[in-house]
Amino acid sequence: MRATFPEYVVALATIVGSVLFTIFGGVGIACLPLSLIFSFVRRPKAVITRSQYIKEATELGKKAKELKKAAEALHQEERSGNKGRKWRKNVKAVEKELLLLENDMNALEEMYPQGEKAEATWAFTVLAYIGKLIFGIVGLIVSIAWVAHIIIYLLVDPPLSSFLNEIFIKLDSVWGLLGTAAFAFFCFYLLIAVIAGEMMLGLKLVFITIHPMKWGGTLMNSFLFNVGLILLCSISVIQFCATAFAYYAQATAAQEIFGHTLQSLRGIKYLYKYNVFQYGFVALAILTLFYYALLDGERGNRQEGSSSQINFWFAL
Repeated sequence: MRATFPEYVVALATIVGSVLFTIFGGVGIACLPLSLIFSFVRRPKAVITRSQYIKEATELGKKAKELKKAAEALHQEERSGNKGRKWRKNVKAVEKELLLLENDMNALEEMYPQGEKAEATWAFTVLAYIGKLIFGIVGLIVSIAWVAHIIIYLLVDPPLSSFLNEIFIKLDSVWGLLGTAAFAFFCFYLLIAVIAGEMMLGLKLVFITIHPMKWGGTLMNSFLFNVGLILLCSISVIQFCATAFAYYAQATAAQEIFGHTLQSLRGIKYLYKYNVFQYGFVALAILTLFYYALLDGERGNRQEGSSSQINFWFAL
């Protein structure tokens, strides 16, 4: 099949974006709702007393001094040119401890709101965690629906059911734009899941070099880098939705470009013919689910013992 130049450019961009989408989307579809639910589970249950606040703040101050000494020692080693494997290992340990220390400080501020509007601040904190729980439950339902739809409609041959496609069509029969709104919601949720996965990988996985994004603390170059990744993934999100909802979106321009044309190009069609990206998406979603179920519960224990890690690394 002869394709136009713009269509081939879109196809190549889709290939690059599909690799990123498979990683970020597969991780994000699971971590987005689970992170909200676990955030509610680990929420501060009540406001601490002033004496408790002073005690905890003193401990954090001691940790901060230890980290400052460790950072100064690393800086001196860097000046002397001693930047071997041990030095890089210690730098990563210090960076990890800084992140944990900052998280502990934010948690302490939540547990002891200060100022004239302390009660209102605590009330908003409680409402925020309730909102996280609600959105987490809704997101978990949507994520399960997405994964189930991919398995039932895309991975099983022949498809067991058109699932979400049938739901959208029935919603359209109830009201003209209801099915379209549901279709848009699922597509938008998938894009949000990609963003969540990208942010999680940038902060959590040390073997992937991605500029970290953090609320109120992201550098402009890191922000632009992540925006570029998300823009690449957005093309693949459109392609993925056009494939997943092919029955509902039939006879549309998106289905023509991302369905027929893309799957007919030489050298590219096999990636979509054998559902390579769909299998990777589901596999990463399941792995992320096990990560949260088995490892995330131990985060508190790891943080409790984090104060001695700096001395441990420097003792090696």
